[in-house]
Amino acid sequence: MKKITGVMVYYNFVCKRKLWYFIKDVTMEHNSDLVSMGKLIDETSYEREKKNILIDETINIDFLREWKVIHEVKKSRKIEDASIWQLKYYLWVLKQKGIEIEKGIIDYPLLRKRETIYPNDINEDEMNDVLEEIRMVMDMKSPPGTLHKTRCKKCAYYELCFI
Repeated sequence: MKKITGVMVYYNFVCKRKLWYFIKDVTMEHNSDLVSMGKLIDETSYEREKKNILIDETINIDFLREWKVIHEVKKSRKIEDASIWQLKYYLWVLKQKGIEIEKGIIDYPLLRKRETIYPNDINEDEMNDVLEEIRMVMDMKSPPGTLHKTRCKKCAYYELCFI
């Protein structure tokens, strides 16, 4: 079984269908201008920091300060709940490995805003429920139904879902 990644946790809150495609290695992000813009923001923000720290091919931390504070960089707050859960997952994984992190921060450089998450903000039962939801999507033989949300029109998977 595949390892659950931070992107999977994020997609679980964005769209289960997108999550299913991602799990099945159907990627459409390389065609998306919005994804390209997000990568550019990531590359040009916080240039002095050591970036993209991959741990066990499970989590990819945007940047880390002194193994005390982890940062996730996002371009907007539109799907903030997904970003919060992704960061909670990073904190949870590191805790499982015996690495105590003081806090995690979601940085929105274009908005000049931040959201701080502390390890004690993580409910173990809720985290286990999220991971179980992802495992259920992993086991599906076909993709879940479409959402028909406004955000679908800007999604890299739009054509796969609606055309």
